[in-house]
Amino acid sequence: MQKHVVEIEFCTQCRWLLRAAWLAQELLTTFEQDLASVNLVPGTGGILEVRLNGAVLYSRKAMGRFPEAKELKQLIRDVIDPERSLGHSDGHQADKPGAS
Repeated sequence: MQKHVVEIEFCTQCRWLLRAAWLAQELLTTFEQDLASVNLVPGTGGILEVRLNGAVLYSRKAMGRFPEAKELKQLIRDVIDPERSLGHSDGHQADKPGAS
């Protein structure tokens, strides 16, 4: 099974370390068997960007807002295991025909 790498680049000038660390904790808890690491990458200029295996999944600047933990979990799940249910925080299974 391939282990994936998540990077969360955050703005040190904006003091977003705690937000980035909280997101990292949420991802590590949800994908503990699937992730090789979640790396916090200091940046500047208002950046908050989440990358999976080098590909940008979420950019605060592009979206104009901060990501929700649920949203990031869904984005990562959709890449690494699209059929996985995320439980109560997931609308994925409810969207499938015949799912309850």
